[in-house]
Amino acid sequence: MNFTGKYQQQSQENYEPFMKAAGVPADVIQKTKDVKMMLEIVQNGKHFKLIMSVGPKVTQNEFTLGEECELDTVMGKFKTVVKLEGENKLVTSFKNIKSVTELNGDTIINVSWFSELWLPELEREGQQVEE
Repeated sequence: MNFTGKYQQQSQENYEPFMKAAGVPADVIQKTKDVKMMLEIVQNGKHFKLIMSVGPKVTQNEFTLGEECELDTVMGKFKTVVKLEGENKLVTSFKNIKSVTELNGDTIINVSWFSELWLPELEREGQQVEE
C-alpha cells in the first residue's frame, strides 16, 4: 500500500492533556489547539518524506523504514526507527510516546499516546495493558 498523498486533519481528541504531559508550553498549546494540520506524504519504496503544516509552521521529516532517523516534532528532535506494521501502519516510539499512523483508503488516522496519560486510564477501566 502506498501512503503518497495530501491529508487534512479532520479532528483530534485529548490534544491539550497530551501536549501538556509531553512538556509542550501552555502558550504553544493554546496557539495550536484549533489549527488543522495538513500532511503531505511522498513514499518511494521504503523511503518517506513527510511535510506537516500547522498554521504558518512547516516541518519536514524524511526516513527510511527500519533505519534510525531524526524526527522533528513539536516536542523537539528525537532519534527513532519507523517501522511498517502490516501493509498500512507506520509505527514509532520516542520519549515514552508511541505513534501509529494508519492508512485506510484515502484517510490517515494517527494515534499517539503518552504512557502516563493512557495506562492508568486503561487500568481503571479493568482492561489489560500489554507492553
